[in-house]
Amino acid sequence: MKVEGAIISGEFDNSMNEFSLQTVKQFYTESTLRQSQLNLLYEYLEKHKHEEDGQFITLYDQMPVRLSQGEIYQLLEDLKKIRELYH
Repeated sequence: MKVEGAIISGEFDNSMNEFSLQTVKQFYTESTLRQSQLNLLYEYLEKHKHEEDGQFITLYDQMPVRLSQGEIYQLLEDLKKIRELYH
């Protein structure tokens, strides 16, 4: 199932119960998120969503991508939709 969010997009594989992340903002990536990984990311961002400076995430462990405070809220909404797909 294709998932198009404001910050991330990818494909949810219902049979494997995992999300294949394909884009973050305008950057292409390939990463698979299991439910536990997605939950950890969600919980971290939820705790830090009020920080005015935003956050950085890293693609391929080497390319930092800045998320503004507003983008963090958008990403949380994206992640919330994906969390509902896990079983």
